[in-house]
Amino acid sequence: MISPGATNPAYTEKGLWNTFRTCGRDDQQGIVAGNYINDHFKDKKIAVIHDKTPYGQGLADATKKTFNDLGVKEVMYEGVNTGEKDFSALITKAKAAGIDVLYWGGVHTEGGLIIRQLADQGLKVTFISGDAIVNNELASIARDAVVGTLNTFGPDPRVDPANAELVKKFRDSGFEPEAYTLYSYAAAQSLAAAAKAAGSNDPQEVAKAMKEKGPFKTALGELAFDEKGDAKLPGYVMYEWKKMPDGSFTYEQQKQGG
Repeated sequence: MISPGATNPAYTEKGLWNTFRTCGRDDQQGIVAGNYINDHFKDKKIAVIHDKTPYGQGLADATKKTFNDLGVKEVMYEGVNTGEKDFSALITKAKAAGIDVLYWGGVHTEGGLIIRQLADQGLKVTFISGDAIVNNELASIARDAVVGTLNTFGPDPRVDPANAELVKKFRDSGFEPEAYTLYSYAAAQSLAAAAKAAGSNDPQEVAKAMKEKGPFKTALGELAFDEKGDAKLPGYVMYEWKKMPDGSFTYEQQKQGG
């Protein structure tokens, strides 16, 4: 089993022989987000909000632990329910607390609504989240309020010149290979390369080759896996959502030191 987007640390920490991922882990992502908050917002009033799921709360707590360990404390910590549509009570509480920064542990559906409702109620905050808001539907929900939103994600494989032909094929077919698309592609490439290296389709042999025969050439570059099945990746970076000249919205990797 290989996942392009299972970021929960427990996925590979169970010590199973057959679990792999081409993405990073929430404990790694939380370190990057927590350090970013410490570097840029240590003197601001911070809220940590999550969706009570293993992913959302796990990522929020990993981020919170990182900046807490650096001496930064949040002034608000709340959980909301998935599927919720009205966040007025949450935003009223955030207003009363004078929140400057809101870290969201959750997906783009509720995240987009929170961003939009914050703007509708006149509360200007820096909204920061993780990989699960990296979806163009976020802008469809949040509209212009999405501008300035920050999120962690791996380096964007679409901008790698080695992927130019592959990206063009996706776009020519009418599909934008955003978010985890090329991570999924790399997962299939890794399995195929490991089976070839093993000279077998036997699961045990393929899994062994995944850990011992890499790195494999993929859309994410030369990809190898450790003994747990975690991908040896360059790590997470910070992105910022912007409005393009044509009126569309997208996320762009911040420049070093941004």
